[in-house]
Amino acid sequence: MQSIRNGQTPSSSSSPGRGISRKMGSTGIVVMLIVFLVAVVFAANQNDVIGWLVVIVSLGWLFLSTFVVFSVRSATRKATAKLAGATAGLAPRGGVQVVDESTTVRDQKLDHSFKIIQVQAKVIVQNLDADREMVDRALETIEITASNGRGMIKKDDGGPVEGTVVD
Repeated sequence: MQSIRNGQTPSSSSSPGRGISRKMGSTGIVVMLIVFLVAVVFAANQNDVIGWLVVIVSLGWLFLSTFVVFSVRSATRKATAKLAGATAGLAPRGGVQVVDESTTVRDQKLDHSFKIIQVQAKVIVQNLDADREMVDRALETIEITASNGRGMIKKDDGGPVEGTVVD
């Protein structure tokens, strides 16, 4: 097993075990191919049923070993790509996404503040002509909530809200 130090990704030149495993896979396929060819030659010379059965069995083993070698190589390439993506700070496709907890909490607080503002706006609309105290409390709540929301977005000193009133 390889360890990754200082954010470096393993490369094929720096990992001696990788070349050996690739050679072993290729050697295994070559050996199975030789066994298959020898079986074909003996079966053709003897021309009997048992010889051809050996050819069929060796052909099956050749296909199986080829499938295994190429499957392992493909899986290795995919795992290396995911590892490289993860070490580069990129989330793998369909993988894990890193979320900053403070950002999540701030977003939830802002969402809650905007919900409060929406509720208070409905209170103002419903009580505009009926209850002036209710409207004043709703407006005060909106002002406080908006000030708190702005304070979460940027560092606010908590002073009075400034700006131009547009009629």
